[in-house]
Amino acid sequence: MKNIFIISFLTLLISCKSTTESEKVSEETTPENIVTLTDAQLKNASIEIGKLESKSIASILKVNGKIDVPPQNMVSVSMPLGGYLKSTHLLPGMHVSKGQIIAKMEDQQYVQIQQDYLTTKSKLSYAEKEFTRQKELNQSQASSDKTFQQAETEYRNLRIELIALSEKLKLININPKSLSANKISKSVSIYSPINGFVSKVNVNIGKYVNPSDVLFELVNPDDIHLNLKIFEKDLAKLYIGQKVTAFTNNDSKKHPCEILLISKDLSVDEHSADVHCHFKDYDKNLYPGMYMNAEIEIKNNLANTLPEDAIVNFEGKNYIFIVIGPQKFKMVPVKTGNQENGIVEITASENLTKNNIIVKNAYILLMKLKNKNEEE
Repeated sequence: MKNIFIISFLTLLISCKSTTESEKVSEETTPENIVTLTDAQLKNASIEIGKLESKSIASILKVNGKIDVPPQNMVSVSMPLGGYLKSTHLLPGMHVSKGQIIAKMEDQQYVQIQQDYLTTKSKLSYAEKEFTRQKELNQSQASSDKTFQQAETEYRNLRIELIALSEKLKLININPKSLSANKISKSVSIYSPINGFVSKVNVNIGKYVNPSDVLFELVNPDDIHLNLKIFEKDLAKLYIGQKVTAFTNNDSKKHPCEILLISKDLSVDEHSADVHCHFKDYDKNLYPGMYMNAEIEIKNNLANTLPEDAIVNFEGKNYIFIVIGPQKFKMVPVKTGNQENGIVEITASENLTKNNIIVKNAYILLMKLKNKNEEE
């Protein structure tokens, strides 16, 4: 009886072990990540086999910043002598051309300056003649030196006064050479100093403005540049002339740029520096103050790479297929890095350097594998 029990137990144990080994072999031979193709399927798939290749691939530094305008392209318009705003048609966003009248000002002091200029000009004409006459008399001893010196002083003072008044007229955009008694006006015009558009309008009609008040702010966008914030650890990777690609959050259009200037001053809070980039082509849809993303190509590194066609994405992860036997392929997970010109960097790839890998039409194997798993 005891012998029968022992034999039965051994038989059951051997049976269980046999079943376990059978299941293990089955799992090893037909796991979910292995696909086998028939001759016909292999021919139709047009797959190609290759290996990891060591290639030079540029790494990408992703940063952000905003569009800025150099100081010479941003103009604050004011009235140096003050006055009342008589008229303007400007609105923010409106385009203006250089030399275009953008406002008219009026004030009684404008009339006074014109009057003083014409009066001084007339006096100077008489003083010049008197100076010339006294000079001739003094040379012939017909006039005293004192009289000649008084005439000379009067002439020189009036000449200085006329030059000063002439410069004041230029400040209010009046040409002294064309001014006459018939052209005296209480109004003067303000002209746009640049081509561009109106950024701000700070006054309204009828308001008195002081010389220090800014009436309008104008921007010339032709030379806008991209101001990027670069952290201290990445500054050593950058250089003047380096290529940059910029784009906005709302538009995938790529805007090529190049680095123009790298600031040497780090911010206290973020330890970042300003890097200024010049747009190669001006785009009228880019405005000062607009935020942009940018990708900077930094130095080329040798890396193990595969063509894009070798990488498949399944359930949010990247995979490749390696050859494990005749017409048999295994899907293995990989981590990818930088990507450039149709090639992808494969990181942590030391264990794949000796494997034969499907480098073309890998998605066909993925579809075959998925169909097989669904049928099972």
